[in-house]
Amino acid sequence: MEFSFLRSAQWCSVGCSGIAAITGLGFALDFNFAAVSPCFLLLIVLLSLTGDFAACCVVSLVALGSLDYFFTRPILSFRVGNPVNLTALFCFLVTALVVTRLVSKVRDKAELSHAQNQKTQQLYDVAQHLLAADPREDGTQFLEPFCGAFGVNAACLFDAESSELHAAGESQFDLEQRTRDAYIKGENDDDQRRGIFVRCIRLAGKTTGAVGFEGLEDASLTAGPLTALAAALLSRTHSVRKANQAAAAAQTEAYRSVILDALAHEFKTPLSTILAAAGALREAASLGPEHLEMAETVEAEAARLGRLTTRLIRTARLEQEEIRPWMELTHFASVVGDAVNQYSRISGDRCIHVLDHCQSADVLADPDLLRLAISQLVDNACKYSQDGSPVELIISNQDGLVSLRVLSSGTPILSSERAHIFNRFYRGVDARRMTAGTGLGLYVARKIAIAHGGNLELECEPATGENVVFCMTLPIPESELDEIRG
Repeated sequence: MEFSFLRSAQWCSVGCSGIAAITGLGFALDFNFAAVSPCFLLLIVLLSLTGDFAACCVVSLVALGSLDYFFTRPILSFRVGNPVNLTALFCFLVTALVVTRLVSKVRDKAELSHAQNQKTQQLYDVAQHLLAADPREDGTQFLEPFCGAFGVNAACLFDAESSELHAAGESQFDLEQRTRDAYIKGENDDDQRRGIFVRCIRLAGKTTGAVGFEGLEDASLTAGPLTALAAALLSRTHSVRKANQAAAAAQTEAYRSVILDALAHEFKTPLSTILAAAGALREAASLGPEHLEMAETVEAEAARLGRLTTRLIRTARLEQEEIRPWMELTHFASVVGDAVNQYSRISGDRCIHVLDHCQSADVLADPDLLRLAISQLVDNACKYSQDGSPVELIISNQDGLVSLRVLSSGTPILSSERAHIFNRFYRGVDARRMTAGTGLGLYVARKIAIAHGGNLELECEPATGENVVFCMTLPIPESELDEIRG
């Protein structure tokens, strides 16, 4: 304020000196009003180029007084005898002030345009730096251009996705905390007295972070564009982070596939050798009854281990890739029967009943995949039901769908867990306590059912809570539906 007053006083002094010089010269040469007034007006226009409107107003009044006293009759008097001269003096004052105001506005707009061009160039330089920078670098490196190009004392960026806070420069007013608080509240925080401007960053309608600046000049011009640059930087960082995570996941899946193939080879080779040796021992005539029984046990257990290995490896492969079934017309009840018989041979201590309430209906399915899904359901029912309790498989058809309901008695599934039991690797609290597992069985079974155009769901448990019921449905082809209806 003091500097502005001194500046106006200086320009007033310069303008008044010019008025005095023109007055002295004009009076000595006996100029009249018409000759001197354009000179005064030209001086005022030149003075208006300084942009100091207050000084121009004062000089205009001084010029008006000089014209009245020295060049308007009666001379050397402030009294105006002719009304025409009074009108001329008034028009001079109005013209001087209007011209001064217009010139000042044009100059102000030119200065503003120049400042905007400078800020635009600075924003362009910062944007170029950000685009050329490696997004994997520390976030502080991205804030340094803001400090360098715009001269702010400190800059701060809060990334809500990673909960990381990056800061550059030295803040005197706890800019980091104010930036974090602005994100939490979801509101901008401006403190013009301290030159602090904090803006929330929103992407796709969601607040994803906040950016703050301390000591930012011309905030009305730069705060918005700087926030947009910070939002673009944050979006780019998130995209690169997700791409890196996806690439890492893909690499992990590739490594796992290699390991699975290696395990398949390493397990299958010794198991084949064991089976061949056990078969040769069993065929040998020199073995007694006890030794023959032992050889048969070794052969049976080795075969069982081979089936388990194949099942585990195939389950893991199905879990990591999209299932592409080889469709063929398949008798659904026969596949269910095969899966139950196969499981019963492995674990013969459970009573498994198959109830076929369905008319003869075939489905388009991959028999091996369908058998694997049913085996997962049967294995799940046996593992998590009461020992010695029966397991029922009910086949029926309705509304163009063939369904398989697997009923087992056991601990009801908690309502809080029902939405997660088909998730990969998920195991409920009771399931973890009862037996070991991978949490892939229901996930893979449902994935197979969906790949066949069907679904696998947990049905609502009865009021008694005695049974857990899983229902797998598959569509019946139109040709089969026609035969059923006919």
